[in-house]
Amino acid sequence: MPREYHADTIDGEQGSEGVMATVHYEDRMRTRPPSGEPVSPMRGLSPERTVLHGDYCTLETLDPARHAGDLFAASHGQPGQQRLWDYLPAGPFPDFSSFTQWVTECAASSDPLFYAIRDRTTGRTTGMASYLNIHPGAGSIEIGHIMFGSPLQKTPAATEALFLLMDYAMTELSYRRLEWKCNALNAPSRKAANRLGFRYEGTFYQHLIVKGHNRDTAWYSILDREWPRLRANFEQWLAAENFDRHGWQRVQLSELNKPRDE
Repeated sequence: MPREYHADTIDGEQGSEGVMATVHYEDRMRTRPPSGEPVSPMRGLSPERTVLHGDYCTLETLDPARHAGDLFAASHGQPGQQRLWDYLPAGPFPDFSSFTQWVTECAASSDPLFYAIRDRTTGRTTGMASYLNIHPGAGSIEIGHIMFGSPLQKTPAATEALFLLMDYAMTELSYRRLEWKCNALNAPSRKAANRLGFRYEGTFYQHLIVKGHNRDTAWYSILDREWPRLRANFEQWLAAENFDRHGWQRVQLSELNKPRDE
């Protein structure tokens, strides 16, 4: 199976609480001209509890009976896996029972609406992600609560999973605005936002308190007029011919999605 071996990767919402004070990531503001143009009524569609199919992975509505075992194995019990949870609002969990309770609560929610990520090669569930801050009337939606287990990280399936969520919202549901927010100290998540084509919009300081720590939140977005170009870039990157016989990517997604003003 193709794998990403360069810095052009997605590692999920990981980092280290212990080094928060020393982690710093600079993002260049890429402003857009303000607009007061008229907007036709939105279709008002919300994402459904459905299955999203890709070449490398499948996204399924989160179900504790089907997914909790695999997800726990993908995110607990191995050295370093506790760091997967550093910038997430919950976890890591002391045992499978408490983890399953959390997954059950997530599965019952409609905003955030959680999906499990199933690897099509192994058949195992290796990660999860969600839509949140869903505003059908305004056509605005966010992707977040991303947990990529160890087997999913740095694989095309990780990128494709996010692409499937992005495309469902922007293409099928016709949303105008797609958001990505993360702890401003979470350098991997900020780099992932840029790689995926999101534009940095600024930082909300002292925005939240998470696990007893202040959280300054970096905001990113993709607008509907920007999505067609980005969508074509994802399709080019995910194509089988973009990977050589050793699984090395020929073209990096970060290069394809680089803003045109750079």
